[in-house]
Amino acid sequence: MHVLHLITSTRSFFEQQIAVLEDRGIECTVIGVPGEYSADSPRTLLDYLRFYPQVLSHVLSGEYDLVHGHYGLVAPFALAQPIRPVVLSLWGTDVMSDMGWLRQISRIGARIADATIVPSPVMSRELDVDHVEVPFGVDTDLFRPIPREEARDRIGWDPDDRIALFPYDPSRDVKDFSRAERVADLADVDLEVRTINAVPYEEMPYYMNASDVLLVTSRRESGPMVVKEAAACNVPIVSTDVGFVRQTIGDVENCIVGTTNDELVAGLECVLDGTRRSDGREVIDGLGLEEMGDRILDVYRRVLDRTDGTVRRTEVSHEI
Repeated sequence: MHVLHLITSTRSFFEQQIAVLEDRGIECTVIGVPGEYSADSPRTLLDYLRFYPQVLSHVLSGEYDLVHGHYGLVAPFALAQPIRPVVLSLWGTDVMSDMGWLRQISRIGARIADATIVPSPVMSRELDVDHVEVPFGVDTDLFRPIPREEARDRIGWDPDDRIALFPYDPSRDVKDFSRAERVADLADVDLEVRTINAVPYEEMPYYMNASDVLLVTSRRESGPMVVKEAAACNVPIVSTDVGFVRQTIGDVENCIVGTTNDELVAGLECVLDGTRRSDGREVIDGLGLEEMGDRILDVYRRVLDRTDGTVRRTEVSHEI
């Protein structure tokens, strides 16, 4: 099977998906929207207009069995090619965006695609069409418990500091860094909130394990993946009740889910009472990458069996 993957920009969880699919014998070709992307300088309309000829050229080559679009913005380009069936993966910031036009594009794409994949129950509730949930997997070989002293020595943190890791760019309003600072100040513990930015993905487990607690104060999330990754490291977590957080760590020792500032403050005081870690790695099921790869491959096979590898989008039938 040869699959053409369309993306706006890469993400670590996307790269993991490609790796596990290739491990299963799937030949994957990835093409992205032309141009460089940054939060301060998004791609232009011209960049997206240049994208479709690239997509069409690849599909018309006859090399591919299906097209897999990742993120709502690529849905129109995946669906406009007239030959191969389409699987659409929504990532969260598309179907749950503050921008109405992006939500609309994502929902229409989900309705027309031959199969739609979402990574969490909170995203399922946003869609009124049939779809399949395939949670993003965690590389449990990479995200693993590491002694705190070893992790701090590697990244240069003082061994005696009490540190809450805020795992996002603090300028992102939806992550609500100011709330993280407020609840840390209110907690009856000597605690410093540290942020990270542009840290290589393979170094993230060291920053997580070097922290006394992972602190998430997001207003809205489709995930977040950092909660699963921290759980796989047995790092204590205090988080707002967003995305799949409660589903992931609701029963994990030394992890707290709260909605009010008072609950978050109490959570910080509780998990920092001593040096205990969590038991996330032992308690949480379905963290690994292997099941994710199997379930995506199953979606591919069902689509190809149902469509015979040709476009039948006028039926808009979602049987998966």
